[in-house]
Amino acid sequence: MKTSLHHAHLFASNLDESIKFYQDMLGANVLFDLKMAGARNVMISIGSSKINFYDQPPKDQGSGAIHHLGIETDDLDALVMHMKNKGFQFIKEIKSFGPLRYVMAAAPDNVLLELFEVRKDKVSEDQYKLISTLGSL
Repeated sequence: MKTSLHHAHLFASNLDESIKFYQDMLGANVLFDLKMAGARNVMISIGSSKINFYDQPPKDQGSGAIHHLGIETDDLDALVMHMKNKGFQFIKEIKSFGPLRYVMAAAPDNVLLELFEVRKDKVSEDQYKLISTLGSL
């Protein structure tokens, strides 16, 4: 039996604003936009991963058990520049820890994103394939 995380499901206080953010900043594609369980549901893809939005504001101001969503890129500097050119303001600079470089960014509804890059030159090819979603694409 195989299992795989298919998607994260997030509440959205302004669904159209959330979709626009992920499209503009991260190149997301809308996979479906339909009414299910009494509310508008929109699933987007970012690379091989998915987020399903539920058209309702978050039930509380905390993040519950969710700390952040990890978004991998093969060029963190280019992604950060792209987002800055779109008017996004980062609070902190990119940090490096061994083979990883990352920066945190706040998406709509206070969803914390970790934008990160696995540096191929700092790990073996086998290790890169294990820890990077881009290694299998």
